[in-house]
Order: sequence, then C-alpha cells, then structure tokens
Amino acid sequence: MRLGKTNLEVNKNGFGALPIQRCNMEESIEILQTAYRNGINFYDTAHFYTDSEEKIGHALSDVRENIFLATKSGAETVEDFWSDLETSLKSMKTDYLDLHQFHNISFCPKEDDELFKAMLEAKEEGLVNHIGITTHKITHAHEALDCGLYETLQYPFSYLSGDEELKLVEKCRQLDVGFIAMKPLAGGAIEDAKIALRFTVSNPAVTVVIPGMAEVAEIAENAAAVADTSPLCA
Repeated sequence: MRLGKTNLEVNKNGFGALPIQRCNMEESIEILQTAYRNGINFYDTAHFYTDSEEKIGHALSDVRENIFLATKSGAETVEDFWSDLETSLKSMKTDYLDLHQFHNISFCPKEDDELFKAMLEAKEEGLVNHIGITTHKITHAHEALDCGLYETLQYPFSYLSGDEELKLVEKCRQLDVGFIAMKPLAGGAIEDAKIALRFTVSNPAVTVVIPGMAEVAEIAENAAAVADTSPLCA
C-alpha cells in the first residue's frame, strides 16, 4: 500500500512496538526478526516507549534499507524535540527516519510554530524523510488534515469506532494522507484479534494497521488475519 503522500510502499500489516517494552532484549530481537521474515516492513515506535527503539536497532539495523522506521516525539519545546530525535536515531542505529511524528501532544503544530519549524529543519538536513502526527483527539486530527502540513495521521481505529472515525479515515483518503490505524483491538477491549484486524484492513482508506506484538506467535496470527480477504459477513 502507498502511504499517502509519502509514496512509501508499506505492507498493510505493520508492527506496533509498544508491547516489546515488556520483553527482554533477546525476546524482542526474536520477535522483531520474525516479523521481518514474515514480510512486515513498517515498524512504529516512540521515544516514549522506553527501550523499544534500542531493541529495534539491535534487531533490524542489518536490514535497515529494507524497512521503514517510524517513531514519535512528545516534545513540546524545540530543545526537547532535538534531544528526542538524537536519541531515537542513535538507539535505532540509523541516520534517518522514514517517518517522524508529533506524539499525541496537547496541540497541533502549525506552519508558524517553532516546533514544526524544527521538524522541517530536521527534514531539510536529511534526518527525517516524512512528517506525521498521532493523536487520540478527533479535533486535533481534523486540524492536522485541514492545515495540509502532514503526510500521515495515526489515530485509533477498530470495529468499535463510530461514524466520526469512519468519516475521518475517508477524509484522509480524499486528501491522500496515509492513515495509520493504531489500537485495532481498542486497547484490549476486543478479544478476537483476527476479526478486529480483518475489519480494520477491510477499509480501503486504511493504509497500514499497527497491532502491538509481544509474542512470536502473534506475528503469524496477525499476518493471516490481514491476508484473509473473505467476507466478514455471510
């Protein structure tokens, strides 16, 4: 799938790295390398996810050219933004990010904001290739889409989502903004992962879904669910 204006060709089945915080380094490397062998090429993490970036660096630096790394910073000052970015690059053993995202901060950075200018500077320096935003607030999501500055939007989406979320996803499609579906199991509220993932990826406006994975067995199960294109209803 083409990730909106980024033109990155990502597999619809992505990897959410938050849960590998709970795994030790050896377990995490096995999980991540198994994900890679199973065709996952989009890995989403965050500076805030303790050592998940470091684990990705240890596991996947040898195949860096074959994968897309997306991370996020919740920094609300320019100084903290640059500090987070330096740490993320070092931890993941890379000299650039395919996608860097503002992480659920309390406002939507706009063109005149110093924080957005810092992100643009990082892009101009080749440290960041594409700019996105993540949020749990639908008002911020619409602000990000309406200002036209963001190439991707990461937002919670599952079969518990309502009409407002469906309209938001469709708006992304119309604006050619890559939609990254997080929390496809609604933060654990949905027990049937297979049905949840099948529903999420059945929406053509969803570019990539990033379920969190903390066990090797989950990788094959999720891959099978995403690949299953049979009708959800008889």
